[in-house]
Amino acid sequence: MTQQKQQGFTLIELMIVVAIIGILAAVALPAYQDYTKRAHVSEGITLGASAKAAVTEYYVSQAALPTTNTAAGLPAASNITGNAVNSVAVGASGIITITYNDKVASGTTIILTPTVDNTKGSITWTCTAGTVDDKYKPANCR
Repeated sequence: MTQQKQQGFTLIELMIVVAIIGILAAVALPAYQDYTKRAHVSEGITLGASAKAAVTEYYVSQAALPTTNTAAGLPAASNITGNAVNSVAVGASGIITITYNDKVASGTTIILTPTVDNTKGSITWTCTAGTVDDKYKPANCR
């Protein structure tokens, strides 16, 4: 009588491998989803950068802050969009509101507020308020 050599994996070994893969997927998937939402929020900040430049340029030439996209020389708020951004709007006192779609959370916002330093003739921007969850905001907006 000759003994056969064991070939392949046993059922228990395969079940252990499947369990390990499941655990890794359960940890990796939420982290990946957070990463993609942070990337979408960054897209809004990038689109807001052109509005910041337009508001600053308006202030330099007019010695006042614009109150609308048109005054700042920008397209209508609804025309400044992205993959995750519904609009970028300039409002009262040059405040820029970035509104996101459901790729971040529908209707959530980040607000960029200008502060004028009349002694230096410059504008400092702060990322304030907004309704985007703090864990998705860039570090300078938290």
